[in-house]
Amino acid sequence: CDPYLCQLLRPRTKSLFIQTPILPGSVVKGFGVAKVIKVSGNSDNELKEGDYVWGITGWENYSWNFDPEKLLTKIHNSYTQLPLSYYAGILGMPGIAAYVGWNEICSPKRGETVYVSSAAGGVGHLVGQFAKMMGCYVVGSTSTNEKVDLLKTKLGFDDAFNYKEGDLRSNLKRYFPKGIDIYFDNVGGQMLEEVLLQMNIHGRIAVSGSISQYNLIGPSEGVRNMFSLIEKRLTMRGFVELDHKQIIPKYVDWVVKMLEEKKVIYVEDVSVGLETAASAFVGIFQGHNIGKQIVVVAND
Repeated sequence: CDPYLCQLLRPRTKSLFIQTPILPGSVVKGFGVAKVIKVSGNSDNELKEGDYVWGITGWENYSWNFDPEKLLTKIHNSYTQLPLSYYAGILGMPGIAAYVGWNEICSPKRGETVYVSSAAGGVGHLVGQFAKMMGCYVVGSTSTNEKVDLLKTKLGFDDAFNYKEGDLRSNLKRYFPKGIDIYFDNVGGQMLEEVLLQMNIHGRIAVSGSISQYNLIGPSEGVRNMFSLIEKRLTMRGFVELDHKQIIPKYVDWVVKMLEEKKVIYVEDVSVGLETAASAFVGIFQGHNIGKQIVVVAND
């Protein structure tokens, strides 16, 4: 389950995502892991029956994919010791988003101050660890005290806070008395507006998601202090991880090594059964998940 799917469920005329809008009555499609059980006779791609793949699949027991070269990536046998579910998380879209956003968009330097919103989510909990490995000072925000404790005691964040407690502006000033160099934005809305006020000159903002806006009934909330971008000479850039598919082999090799050496900890929140998909998806927006929300449809 990934929060961005909410955008595809909204009525709209077109989408610039790799996926098309999800219309009422059609199958919900998102990132998943699957086993190839049949390849059509006129297919000229490298997939064969019995292969495992990750990519765009339906929320269903069986999916038919008409464009496997574009929408699916073959899982090779090099890392069979890892659970297949990892390809819906750290080895798939969320992990690539964390890696691309951090390394390609943030242009980090050792010793910089880093703020990660939705820091206990599928992307955020990885970004924080990547930042710590580079020697940055990292603070994350999340929705419960349990998650705050996870970030500080298990995932190595320097500090963390519950954004539901206290005033957001005061919290940002408290945890970043010298300002923020890098903001990894998974939330958007008011959070982004407040962070802009605390950014340092030449700061960078990677816009990975906007979960606070996906579920709004009315118009999306605008950011009113965009002059901060000019005044502080900030760089703010949105990105889609699949624009960077060329780095996937390099990233997977690197992150598997980090997992083996226990330099990166990956957290999954697993729900079992296709019938649980809807409640698991809604739970993301209510802050129920810890780490990457996974729905297991079948064990093979």
